[in-house]
Amino acid sequence: MRIHYATPDALIHAVAETLATQEELTAPEWASFVKTGQHKERPPTQDNWWHIRAASILRKVALRGPVGTNKLRSIYGGRKNRGHKPDRRAIAGGNIIRTILQQLEKAGYVKQDEVAGHKGRVLTPKGHSLLDTHANKVIAK
Repeated sequence: MRIHYATPDALIHAVAETLATQEELTAPEWASFVKTGQHKERPPTQDNWWHIRAASILRKVALRGPVGTNKLRSIYGGRKNRGHKPDRRAIAGGNIIRTILQQLEKAGYVKQDEVAGHKGRVLTPKGHSLLDTHANKVIAK
């Protein structure tokens, strides 16, 4: 896997451009109104934030092996500002992550599997191919 050598930001944006052309990966109508977690104050402002998050989730699935929604919620979580009280860690919203995983599974990039007793989603050969081709392009630049 060449994705370890590619810059994460450049790889995610390159994959997001490809995912934007997929019919299966479209943002639901409620996506423009929701925050990505309780630790955020506002919804995302980028037009293509759904595809960027989908590319990021695809990369995380590739790096971390079989992962589920709960693990990804903790990865995409952050620090919750609680005013005068000390900040605490908050997990990200699960519906966005779950919906993106279902869309990636429908597109054929991830599948549900069990590896060494751990259940979760893993990359398919189509997902490996997508990430590797974009990683090679990013490394070549």
